[in-house]
Amino acid sequence: MDWKRIGKALLFPPVWVLVVLTGVSAWSLTAIFLNGWEETVPACFAYALAAYTLVADTVFLVRVLPGRYRQIRQTIYDNPLGNRYMTDRAFRSRVSLYLSLAINLLYVALQGVQWYLQRSWWFVVLGAYYAILSVMRLLLVRYVVKSKTQISVIREWQISRVCSYILLLLNLFLSGAVLMILYQNRGFHYDGVLIYVMALYTFYSVIHAVVELVRWRKAGSPVLSTAKVVSLCAAVVSLLNLETAMFSQFGADMAPEHQRLMIILTGAGISATVITLSVLRIRKAGKEIRSMKNGTK
Repeated sequence: MDWKRIGKALLFPPVWVLVVLTGVSAWSLTAIFLNGWEETVPACFAYALAAYTLVADTVFLVRVLPGRYRQIRQTIYDNPLGNRYMTDRAFRSRVSLYLSLAINLLYVALQGVQWYLQRSWWFVVLGAYYAILSVMRLLLVRYVVKSKTQISVIREWQISRVCSYILLLLNLFLSGAVLMILYQNRGFHYDGVLIYVMALYTFYSVIHAVVELVRWRKAGSPVLSTAKVVSLCAAVVSLLNLETAMFSQFGADMAPEHQRLMIILTGAGISATVITLSVLRIRKAGKEIRSMKNGTK
């Protein structure tokens, strides 16, 4: 028996095996800790599997990933489209805007299906929220594909102002969602380890949106800058979704009035953020449009 070969196979399993093992380990440990099964026989197998997965993941990250990362990166740069995506920040933002629009439209369709199956106004509110996001991103997409010779800067500022007004409308549906969470016990629920995945994605989305907004603040493209504002607003709203999911999953020992207070504070903070960003953008757009029409800029 070739023990060296077996050991190498155990330490360097295929990537898909690592992904499966990581998911199974995370799910099993979550189930054990949530149900109080820490001292059972299945828990021993789960601990052993988690320990092996941790070792295999660590070996992959330290020994395998760096070499593959350089190889994958070089492959991307060798491809003309990949090279443009990595080096052209404006092109990368346009791709992101297209993906966001596609995802929003998918959410609108899903909420419509849920409403048809359950006949709940909750899905109407969510569908309207995602529909408004889709409208804004559709307006922005129409202009990011045009060159500077096809669209004037003043037109970009006008589109920016329109989207900022629509953001104020979005805030109304956000307020409606908060009221339904408070008085109709609505909210979001993610089973098992999915809630941890959603938490990581939510925090990443918020941080990424803030960084992108700062980067594009003085980039000279009002349409793309507005797209970043819309992305930030959508990201902070997802914090409310995560909070209600956390209460659903882990809030059994927390008093209902405390949960309601935290939801009110989170909703108020998100609403203030959306309103502030919208008003600042409207004022900025109005100032720039007046300057250009008066010939002072």
